[in-house]
Amino acid sequence: MFSRRKHRPQHPDVLKAWQCLDAGDVPGALRQLRTGADDLPLPEVALVVARAAATAGFDDLRDAATAVSAAPDRVRALYDYGYACVERGVHHLAVPALREALNRSGGALPVLRELISAYEGEERHREAVDALLAHESGLADWPDGYLLVFNAVMAGDLPLARRRHALLPDPDEEMWQPARDRQNRMLSRAAAAEAVTALDPEDLRGWQYVIGGTVLGTLSPYGYASGMAGRYAFLQDTHEQCLRGLLRLKSVLAAAELRPASVSLLPDRGSRILGHAAAEVLGLPALPFAPEREDTVVVAHDLNELAGHDEGPRITGQLFHRAPGQVLHEHVGCWTDPPAVTPDSVTLLHQAVMAPWSGGLRQTADGGVAPGEPDVRPEADIAADILAADPAPDDGDGDTPADPDSRLTAFVTAIRPTWLYGDRAALKTAGPVRSGRFG
Repeated sequence: MFSRRKHRPQHPDVLKAWQCLDAGDVPGALRQLRTGADDLPLPEVALVVARAAATAGFDDLRDAATAVSAAPDRVRALYDYGYACVERGVHHLAVPALREALNRSGGALPVLRELISAYEGEERHREAVDALLAHESGLADWPDGYLLVFNAVMAGDLPLARRRHALLPDPDEEMWQPARDRQNRMLSRAAAAEAVTALDPEDLRGWQYVIGGTVLGTLSPYGYASGMAGRYAFLQDTHEQCLRGLLRLKSVLAAAELRPASVSLLPDRGSRILGHAAAEVLGLPALPFAPEREDTVVVAHDLNELAGHDEGPRITGQLFHRAPGQVLHEHVGCWTDPPAVTPDSVTLLHQAVMAPWSGGLRQTADGGVAPGEPDVRPEADIAADILAADPAPDDGDGDTPADPDSRLTAFVTAIRPTWLYGDRAALKTAGPVRSGRFG
């Protein structure tokens, strides 16, 4: 009995996580440790993590957490535990251990770099910048100088990013050249965008472009002042929103002086519906997607949905290296779980979405909600409903700034020389989340 009590956490918040494990709820235990993880007693957190990892079959994390629980003052144990947490995707648990290891090691570079990886995984870019600056006397140009510039951009600190970028020589090793090219593109996009937009913490469209090269077509009219700044949380999409997005896409292509010859249809049902509607809006023929086709608009409803299609992984890989004049447009982009490939254009950003043809949620007779019946009609019929919809924007709650077509086209005109050279790999938006990213 004594041994069992000794190996149970005593801190009330950590004990709640332990009790989640008693109930067999591993995800719940890890969520419980997310809030305030930096201030919780590390040996007790490690007890919970070791037990959770054992349940999940993550032997590396189990062993590393057990070692930290037994010897929380050993640098090697702290580093191994932080490394294992990063590898298993629980970056928030890695941060306190790696920070302690960094302090105890006197600023060892391998520990610092792993801490930066953990900060980046949590989008705590300002803290990554501060950690790098605190140890700058020992930094190497590559990768550390690059990491400083990258995290400064992601933190919204363009003056710092530009100063450090100017001091950073080209890499001697070829392996770092793609990172250098990516950094050059980010700062080129920032220079183009700031001529016409604020690039302040509320400038979602501007930062979406700077970070990933994606033009954001519309802003959510809800929750702008409460931190969403133009992004949606849960969205039940509509035919009207689909048409508005396609009309915005048409304006974007015109402002960029692009004259595509076709619309390319992706194989998932949502993309085919939207692709047929796009072909009508743009006055172009609709053709099955072919990776080598030039001067075409590839229309996706949801790139994450495409990834789940039988052909999705193959096509996603083909979209990383797009043919000349090939523009990838996504209607609903998830900002909390971005797709593997970054689109050139996106209508809106959301956390969770229900497509208009999915059935959505309907109010029941007793005042509750229940899933509706999906629309199983032919794709052409649903596309016709999109074309017949009213594209007028939702007035929302009145807090979102006006975003007329002229504002979007002025933005595209300004960034046109730097557009379509974006990063193809996934990057989360640098939009203004109140999480210290710009703080």
